[in-house]
Amino acid sequence: MSSESWIECKFSDLCDITRGASPRPIHDFISSTGMPWIKIADATSSDSRFITKTKECIKLEGVKSSVEVGPGDLILSNSATPGLPKFVQIKACIHDGWMLLRNFRGLDKRFAYWLLLNERKNLVSQGTGTVFTNLKTDILKNHKVKIPNLDIQKAIAKQLDDIAEKIELNSKVNQTLEQIAQAIFKSWFVDFVPVKAKIQAKQNGQDPERAAMRTISGKTDEELDQLSIEQRQQIVETAALFPDEIENSEIGEIPKGWQWSTIGDEVEVVGGSTPSTKNPDFWEGGEINWTSPKDLSGLQDKVLLKTEKKITEAGIEKISSGLLPINTVLMSSRAPVGYLALAKIPVAVNQGYIAMKCNKRLPPEYVLQWSEAWMDEIKSRASGSTFAEISKKNFKPIKVVVPKDNILNEYSNQTKSIFDMITESVVEIESLSNIRDSLLPKLLSGMITINSPNKDMEVA
Repeated sequence: MSSESWIECKFSDLCDITRGASPRPIHDFISSTGMPWIKIADATSSDSRFITKTKECIKLEGVKSSVEVGPGDLILSNSATPGLPKFVQIKACIHDGWMLLRNFRGLDKRFAYWLLLNERKNLVSQGTGTVFTNLKTDILKNHKVKIPNLDIQKAIAKQLDDIAEKIELNSKVNQTLEQIAQAIFKSWFVDFVPVKAKIQAKQNGQDPERAAMRTISGKTDEELDQLSIEQRQQIVETAALFPDEIENSEIGEIPKGWQWSTIGDEVEVVGGSTPSTKNPDFWEGGEINWTSPKDLSGLQDKVLLKTEKKITEAGIEKISSGLLPINTVLMSSRAPVGYLALAKIPVAVNQGYIAMKCNKRLPPEYVLQWSEAWMDEIKSRASGSTFAEISKKNFKPIKVVVPKDNILNEYSNQTKSIFDMITESVVEIESLSNIRDSLLPKLLSGMITINSPNKDMEVA
């Protein structure tokens, strides 16, 4: 179907558009219970097309002064981060920073999502506001677009949905993999579960090794017996690494043979800086990755594979910590404290980081999970009148438990494979996102046409 046959319409001809509303004063109605309250931050925290949960709720007495939405509704942000479409998957309320699109006429709802995404730049350019852009409802209502017939709309939407679903699946798998790495760390090195299982089994006259095997694998004795010889042997060897005694220390109980240390003694802690942005010799034509915490703020997974800015060889000479190696653990030290990532590229850092070079006993995967587990302690050591910041001086003395090398090696082996899978998945997400972003304007302009829902794409 040629794009010449597409028809031009105003958005108000294609659906009903209403603006959200907020009870006033809004802070009197925000609560931890009640109706989920969709804020712009709930939409910008993920690349997903869907909003499945909210950080805040609105008290039920405020619902009547708001606008209710439900599963399947399509909403569009009109302020803060304007022009961002999202599908709602929960019963919730939206405030006046959103528009609700319903009662579609000659417009497929899934196609409408991609159409809005493609038109986002044009819509935002019509917005007004001095502090932030406000996309008024009338702008969307009067905005003109060209659309094909419904069959072609559905075919285009399916092409783009298929890519989006693969991206979203990869993201979910990555979240699960990271949760596994965190769970292992907490069990082994925070709660000392395998060690305590052995101690309890000894007291009960049971087999301590078998008890540790159950906690490590999460399986019953019957399930362990059903594993292959190789799988069971791996669990046996892992269980044997853990001691069966706890001893007291100045800080608290610790498995026998392990020790307390400080993070500053176990990793090389460094910071960074920003070469003068007024000197083009430091930036123009640069090919060296240079990161600020902004690069971490949008990460869905704790691996850094690219940076927004790059510097030159002359620029890197202005940074005392130089180019940091792959597997350096990065933590933002201010605004805010606590963004974390494992660098999977050589990278230089700005002054907003504490970077940990894992060139001693502790492997990078361990240090990353330790940072996550001890984040409350890390943040408690931050200070500052304008914004909280933790200095290297206050960071280095934080305590870290150091197990024996054989246990560290086993943990590293298990979690390295997890982060390798996450990294491969992130690379695939990036590739799929590039394909999606390339196809979107071509499909929505008719440059690439789909003659029918069952035919392949053709270049016009």
